[in-house]
Amino acid sequence: MGKSLTASKKIMKNYLSELLSEPEVAVELPQQRSVKKTITRPLAQKENHSLESLLKTVSEPKQAEITKEVTINDSTEVELLPTSSEENLSLVSKLPKKSYRQGDFQAMFFEVAGLTIAVPLIELGGIHKVDKTNSLMGKPDWFKGVMLYRDEKINVVDTALWVMPEKCDQALKDSLNYQYIIMLNDSSWGLMAEQLVDTVVLSQDEVKWLDSNEKRPWLAGLVKEKMCALLDVSALIELLNKGSDINQK
Repeated sequence: MGKSLTASKKIMKNYLSELLSEPEVAVELPQQRSVKKTITRPLAQKENHSLESLLKTVSEPKQAEITKEVTINDSTEVELLPTSSEENLSLVSKLPKKSYRQGDFQAMFFEVAGLTIAVPLIELGGIHKVDKTNSLMGKPDWFKGVMLYRDEKINVVDTALWVMPEKCDQALKDSLNYQYIIMLNDSSWGLMAEQLVDTVVLSQDEVKWLDSNEKRPWLAGLVKEKMCALLDVSALIELLNKGSDINQK
């Protein structure tokens, strides 16, 4: 298992470089950091947060919610609509200008399979602990299922399968240790994460922005120092709603 995980991490080390078609960019793996299991309530504000303060907002279902039997009607969940490449390529032009594109902004970094991903904190909808999901028929492989939190139905994305479907072999799947669900803005979509790495205040020149990123609308830019992807949350939500993975398929 250890040898397989090491091999997977080597693959992930250069994965972002391949996506950006920039061979000179090397992706550095984050150092492992301990995460305190302090759980109280969902994220209420999107102002300056340290990682420690964010961890205090991580929510965990009550025991009664965990043991509750649920029957889910497929039609009540998000409808994943087939879409053409042309429709996907038009996403960028339809989305509004981001508020974090002016001045400094804060981003949270999380890790999946050795790959570090950043999300603008203002577009973070909350953080939940991973719990039981109810799978639905006819959904993409990356659709982990629906998780209940209070009266909320969360559409859970297996992030590794979404981001790197062609590299997600059985060894990599077995090595994943998902602990958190990162909610995307005010949508019902949540990305599974293994580790919460850090929160950082970024200036505009610390990000290589991809303003006309038609091939990868989900990618807002590259955080230069950490050499990791910064998500365009609105575009990502649009792709998830359409049932598209990172390759827009």
